[in-house]
Amino acid sequence: MALPLKGKYEREPRKEEQSLEEHLFVSYKSGMKTIMINRLLIWFTLLALVVWSWVGTSFQLMDIVYGFTNITEFIYQDFLPPDFQAIGQFIGPALDTLYMSYTGMIMSVIFSIFFGLMAARNLSFHPIIAFLSRAVIAFVRSVPAIVWGILLVVGIGLGPMAGTIALGLSGVGILGKAFADILEEIDEKQIEAIRSTGAGWFAIIGQAVWPQFKSSFVTWSLYKMDLNIREAAILGVVGAGGIGYALEGRISLFQYEQAATGILIIFLMIVCVEYVTAKIREKII
Repeated sequence: MALPLKGKYEREPRKEEQSLEEHLFVSYKSGMKTIMINRLLIWFTLLALVVWSWVGTSFQLMDIVYGFTNITEFIYQDFLPPDFQAIGQFIGPALDTLYMSYTGMIMSVIFSIFFGLMAARNLSFHPIIAFLSRAVIAFVRSVPAIVWGILLVVGIGLGPMAGTIALGLSGVGILGKAFADILEEIDEKQIEAIRSTGAGWFAIIGQAVWPQFKSSFVTWSLYKMDLNIREAAILGVVGAGGIGYALEGRISLFQYEQAATGILIIFLMIVCVEYVTAKIREKII
């Protein structure tokens, strides 16, 4: 067995190598120290925000305990059992909710594709157009659907029409931003390959953009359909039609058992819509 060479045959590390190793070790320690300080600052900031929010909202744990007890008692005594004889009264409003949700989704998708393409900096015709499109999307998104519903009820009147337009406008804010962000992240090499053949803008969209964008487009569009069911129930509170309007009427008249039936129908609608949209997404994607 050969023994390692020692003595005069053993090479000592050079001063340059020692200084390099020391420099790397010092840099490593400095980097780890900086990371630890940054992590502590982040955690301290989060903790300070939690305490600030806790104090600002006068949050009390005992209020949750008492509130949960009161809610449980209210549900057990007033809401349950549901009055299933009132199912027929909710069928028409439930169908209105489906119509509103579907039409609102189509409206959102149409306008969101346009604004999404114009807002994406890699596909827009000009940076100013991209900026203005982003501004429009941000403005629409900053107004909640229920506020759109209030404005449209005042302008158009009570009924599903106001709720449908409100759902469509709120969807533009959500889908427009999502589409623009997704389009900006697609592979630019495919776009350049199609553009190098002399293809026009529409050919680039069809051949290079759409194949990459299709799966996200379907997923987000179907998600908006699912989201519209929930929003339609809220819009009914301001008179924008749908099952929410019927539900608000029952609650105002203290007919809580019939309101429980309406809530149950909303739950079943959401479950069915989620199942159908999942199957559609599997078939298309």
